[in-house]
Amino acid sequence: MEIGNTSDYRPLILVAEDDDSNFKLIKAIIGKKCDIKWATTGTDMVKLFQENRGKAAAMLMDIKMPEMTGLEATEKIRMEDKDIPIIMQTAYAFASDREAAMEAGASEVLVKPITLAALRKCLSHFLPDLKW
Repeated sequence: MEIGNTSDYRPLILVAEDDDSNFKLIKAIIGKKCDIKWATTGTDMVKLFQENRGKAAAMLMDIKMPEMTGLEATEKIRMEDKDIPIIMQTAYAFASDREAAMEAGASEVLVKPITLAALRKCLSHFLPDLKW
């Protein structure tokens, strides 16, 4: 992906979140600097990824999703793309949840409630051209 003026850089972030209020929070945190596409099930997230392969810069994946968990969706996506940053979100702060997410192929795990600082810092790590 060629990036001209970094102030014009608007990466596409795919978001898997089944809770409307959690999605609205994510959108409020990153929506001014990122383009966002939203899936409400793990199955839809895999489809959204396949439709946007090569265009999406990163993914935010809730672990607990209907139809297919975020862990299962991540494993499927990793079969097709080993490099896209997948930032998993969980309401559970147990080490075993982080471990399971990393084993599934997560690039990072954030604990809910997601804060502005944590999400922006994490995205900036994986997308250094993204300026807040």
